[in-house]
Amino acid sequence: MGHSNHKDDFDEFLNEFKDVIPLKNTQVVQTTTNKNALAKQLKRQAIELEQQQTNNYLTTGDVKPIDPYDYLSFKQNGIQDGVFKNLRLGKYKIDTVLNLQQLKFEQARTTVFNQVQQAHAKGRRTLLIKHGLGLHSKPFPAMLKSYLNQWLIQMPEIIAFHTAQIKHGGNLAVYALLKKNQEQKLHNRETYGQK
Repeated sequence: MGHSNHKDDFDEFLNEFKDVIPLKNTQVVQTTTNKNALAKQLKRQAIELEQQQTNNYLTTGDVKPIDPYDYLSFKQNGIQDGVFKNLRLGKYKIDTVLNLQQLKFEQARTTVFNQVQQAHAKGRRTLLIKHGLGLHSKPFPAMLKSYLNQWLIQMPEIIAFHTAQIKHGGNLAVYALLKKNQEQKLHNRETYGQK
C-alpha cells in the first residue's frame, strides 16, 4: 500500500515540474541572449548613424546647376580681402584633403558634413575638396560640384571657398577656409593680448 502512495507522490512531484525546461537547453538560451545583445548594439549604431544623418542639414533638394568649368567663389562678410586672395592663390597650407570623386551622392553629402565638422573641431583651417568635373553626371553635368557649392555656403564652419589652383586640381577641386574654433580664438587672444 505504501508503494502506491510512493507512486502518487512521484506523479505529483513530476506534475509540479512539468513547466520546467530541461537543463540541456540552457546553452541555446544563452546564445539567444548574445544574439539579442548584438542586435541591440547594431540597432544602436544604426540609430546613431541615422541621427548624424538627421542632423545633417545639407540640402538634397533643388540646386542651381553650375557649369563644370565654372569657378566656385564665396566669402562671408568680414573676411579680409588679403585672406581671401591668399586662399584663392592656394597660399595656405592644406590641412585636410577630402576626395568626393567616385562617391555616391549621399556618401559625398555625409562625408562633407562629418569631415568639415571634425576638421573644425581639430582646429584645421584649410581644406582641399576634390569634387571632379562631373561632365557625365546625372541628372545634369557637374551635379556634385553644384551641390558642394550650396553645401559649403550652408555650413557655418566655412567662411570662404574658391576653386583651386591648377597644381591642386583647378576646376576639379575647391579650397575651403574654416573659421577658428574656440581654442584657437582663445590662443590668439592670449598671444596678442586682445580681450
